[in-house]
Amino acid sequence: MVLWDVDNTLIANGGVSKDNYGAAFSRLTGRRPEHRAVTGGSTDFLIIADLCERHGITFTDDMAKRLPAALHEAMDERREELARRGRELPGARAALAALAEDERVVQSVLTGNLAHNAFVKVDTFGLAGPLDFAVGGYGDDDRVRANLVAVAQDRAGAKYGASFARANTVLIGDTPNDVRAGVNGGAKVLAVASGKDSAEVLAREGADIVLPDLADTDAFLAAVKTLLDAAR
Repeated sequence: MVLWDVDNTLIANGGVSKDNYGAAFSRLTGRRPEHRAVTGGSTDFLIIADLCERHGITFTDDMAKRLPAALHEAMDERREELARRGRELPGARAALAALAEDERVVQSVLTGNLAHNAFVKVDTFGLAGPLDFAVGGYGDDDRVRANLVAVAQDRAGAKYGASFARANTVLIGDTPNDVRAGVNGGAKVLAVASGKDSAEVLAREGADIVLPDLADTDAFLAAVKTLLDAAR
């Protein structure tokens, strides 16, 4: 199984995500944000909780209940803006398509985004086809990103009648939080330095393999093959 991060791994959102968080914050608190959200591979609930804290506001259980609707609305309102300001990252489409040719590989998503927003982001750029969103791990499922690995493995196991563990699960992401999620959650990690963090930083966090980006499809396939072949 291959689990993809979304932002700065498959797509660049052009700052739309931070606009979404600001809009959701306003819906929840009635205040305009004075600070921008800090993301970096966190989960949506923790991002909004941190944004509230930096405004001196307690993130309450009531806010947590209302947060999904607020973020869904913010994302839906900005889908056309995402298409204008964002882009698919080089090699993402080819990498997804190349893995889809191997019927033994299940591809899904592991992201701190809520499931609805993750789908909208990927689908906006026509990249959703090879991904089985039903077996992903999302910010709706747990606030701790590492816990999402087991969520996805359990869902995939129930759907496909197979056992998924570290040996046959590869997480692909671009941040130290992505790497730590795989290391601590039970997956091998293929890191891509397509975001803000360097290859050296991602390697220090414990990524099994680090690529500069997804542009070289052959190098990408070789890396995934190396990580998955040990389980076959």
